[in-house]
Amino acid sequence: MTDPGWLSVLPPLLAILLAIWSKQVILSLFAGIWMGCFILSGFNPLLGVTAALDAVVNVFQDPGDTRVLIFTLLIGALIATIEESGGVRGFVHFLETRRFVHNAKRAQWLAWLTGIVIFIESNITLLVAGAVSRPLFDRYRISREKLAYLIDATSAPVCVMIPLNAWGAVIIGLIAGTGVAEPLQIFIASIPYNLYSIAAIFLSAVVIWKNINIGPMRAAEARTASGELLWPSATPMIDISADHDTQHAGKPVPPAYLMMLPITAMILMMPVGLYITGAGNLIEGSGSVSILWSISFAIVVAWILLLARRQTSIHQLMRVFMKGAGSLLPIATILLLALALGDVAKLLGTGPYVAGVAGAAVPAALLAPLIFLASAFIAFSVGSSWGTFAIMIPIAVPVATTLGLPVPLLLGAAISGAIFGDHASPISDTTVVASMASATDHIDHVRTQLPYALVAAAIATLGFLALSLLS
Repeated sequence: MTDPGWLSVLPPLLAILLAIWSKQVILSLFAGIWMGCFILSGFNPLLGVTAALDAVVNVFQDPGDTRVLIFTLLIGALIATIEESGGVRGFVHFLETRRFVHNAKRAQWLAWLTGIVIFIESNITLLVAGAVSRPLFDRYRISREKLAYLIDATSAPVCVMIPLNAWGAVIIGLIAGTGVAEPLQIFIASIPYNLYSIAAIFLSAVVIWKNINIGPMRAAEARTASGELLWPSATPMIDISADHDTQHAGKPVPPAYLMMLPITAMILMMPVGLYITGAGNLIEGSGSVSILWSISFAIVVAWILLLARRQTSIHQLMRVFMKGAGSLLPIATILLLALALGDVAKLLGTGPYVAGVAGAAVPAALLAPLIFLASAFIAFSVGSSWGTFAIMIPIAVPVATTLGLPVPLLLGAAISGAIFGDHASPISDTTVVASMASATDHIDHVRTQLPYALVAAAIATLGFLALSLLS
């Protein structure tokens, strides 16, 4: 379509509305692809179906997109390998045996710091931090709701700012799908503009430092101080960490290096990959190639460690590899369909059209706050930050490039909104896992966390407005 028109907005709009209504992000994204191909094929529904399938297949014609999709599966394999090795359990034991926690405030700092340090995957962050800290919170009479808030505020907000995990892979892939040069550099440049994540992390630290208890959290803290771990009507979520400990009772604790060495290898390989692919210049290196090399190297290190300990066999490692890769297949599918929808939107001219309308109707100073709020609404409704990334990043980046606005700023607004919506939504998987890891009632966690999330969201909104006025 040569001249962008209002029809070009229908594919992403359909994907948004269907995702909010059905909570099925994958089907909603494919419906958006079909709608775009239906328009491009002259409103022929059958040609729209075949063209939509071709659009999905054509994603693999781009080597960078293909590498990111492979990386997404490999990160699942690495996570599964580390869990199978017992490295997570060893790391938990390592933290528990360091006797610097002897009061309530230090127990809270331990939960916060664990959330900061474990950045490989948000659910692992939650489960490790919960397993380490929950007994200490109970011992020092700090509410489990406070624990759920602290680990939830330092899981996704931290993971989303790291290029070397599945979160970074998805975002970098979506940025690359918009056609901008240097997607890795754009992502890194957007990290300081991820205002909600930064606000959530620092606010949770201030909450510990000043013992700030707002609304329902104040009541939960008073209840726990009196000796009641839960409200009488509360139904705590299943405690996965306790089950895990029971399963391994009596067995020797694996060393923590089974987790730490592969992660360290992955981090160290990233600049090496950038240096090699950039012919000695880190900035000019290929982000997608370097990330793929990094995760592959980490898997090799994990395998060598396990084989050297005679802990497993090649056959068992391959079984775990395939199981782990399969666990992230839904995420890879979302990314694949999001890239295809982005390609269709480019053919329709969605970005230039939305940019033109926004430029004429919305002051530039309001674009970043509006993108943040729109992204937040979608993520809260859908319960998925990843699905929101897939919908909002292909809109926010073209708007920025077309209007000559800072791409990292609008990208940061889209990502921030998705993290807030995911953080506050009762149907978000990270919110549910935080409740499980803390052994608290899920609704109690949502109620006690929401005031803090709203404060961080207000700070982020004002920050985006200020940055827009200054840029």
